[in-house]
Amino acid sequence: MHTNIYFVGTAGCGKSTLTGEFKTWMDMNGFQAVTINLDPGAERLPYDPDIDVRDWISLEGVMNEHGLGPNGAQIVCADMIALNATEIRDVMDTYDCHYFLIDSPGQIELFTFRRSSRELMKILGDEYSTIAFLFDPILSKQANGFVSLMLLALTTQFRFNVPYIPILSKSDILSDTEIELIETRAKDFSLLESDLRDSENKDNFVGIELVKSLGHIIDQQPIIPVSSTEPSGLEDIYTEIQSAFYGCDDLESY
Repeated sequence: MHTNIYFVGTAGCGKSTLTGEFKTWMDMNGFQAVTINLDPGAERLPYDPDIDVRDWISLEGVMNEHGLGPNGAQIVCADMIALNATEIRDVMDTYDCHYFLIDSPGQIELFTFRRSSRELMKILGDEYSTIAFLFDPILSKQANGFVSLMLLALTTQFRFNVPYIPILSKSDILSDTEIELIETRAKDFSLLESDLRDSENKDNFVGIELVKSLGHIIDQQPIIPVSSTEPSGLEDIYTEIQSAFYGCDDLESY
């Protein structure tokens, strides 16, 4: 049995950096983890992936073979990844570990909205999979930006139907006051609704009604501030994973 942690979020939110830092943290604390890169277009990564989709699929190769631009080639690559999922799983099975840290493609739509991604997750093992969704810190400072990211996170969770962990990435670039505000918004939808009413876009009727509806249909979930620079919040991510799958058992090395 192994746990797959998918790092998902908008472009530039720090998925690859967090994947690498979380791997380092797990190594330092005696937890065996393997990193997987699922972005065939990544030119350079801040970590050395143990399993790399670029060993099977090359964005440049797809562009040249099919005469496509970068965007079209990314779409083709997203579907090709699923076609190679069994081979990726075979390599995963050669590792004796309990945690696979999976770095998703830079463009979130290539992961969240492609049917092939659901097939990929199923083949790699979806019973013990979770999505670590990264909230961009700059967007999260704005009430409407935070609502937009929350809806995207919930859409991702809805598409894959696995537990998700909300993470405030790059929290070191925010002030303590800004972090506290974002944490409170994540737990108190009434404050979020009030902030929307007080924002520059005061007539944001759709946003206000969305927040009201969300308050009735989902449980409010704390967001974890994380910094890969300091680093901080990494143990909290691990604790949430333990809570989701192992019933808050004492942390053990696997």
